[in-house]
Amino acid sequence: MRLTLTLAVTAIGSLLFGLAYLLVPDAMASLYGITLDPSSQYPRFFGSALLGFAALLWLARKVTSGPALRAVLIGSFVASLTGLVVAVIQALDSAGNALEWSSVVIYFLLSLGFGDFVFRTPPPR
Repeated sequence: MRLTLTLAVTAIGSLLFGLAYLLVPDAMASLYGITLDPSSQYPRFFGSALLGFAALLWLARKVTSGPALRAVLIGSFVASLTGLVVAVIQALDSAGNALEWSSVVIYFLLSLGFGDFVFRTPPPR
């Protein structure tokens, strides 16, 4: 149940943020106090990746065991951990506002959750 809930909640969050970064990247950046270069498409690439991540997690939420589930969990942990590193660097850079720390908190919680499934929790059977 906890694994299913974690995958579903992460998928929904990825879907919402993915759509926002894909469709209104300037508005998303402005929430964090960042002004984008009009020619930059990187936020849209990020949104596109989040939508793929959302689809993967949503479809994997019903998988109960096996190498495919392990691959999804390890990939999710790596994405969360690297996202945490980037979010901390960005927040310490102070180019934006205090809302940047919300990304640190989100990635920290995701890293803890997926790390628990990868390293501590016995794999689902």
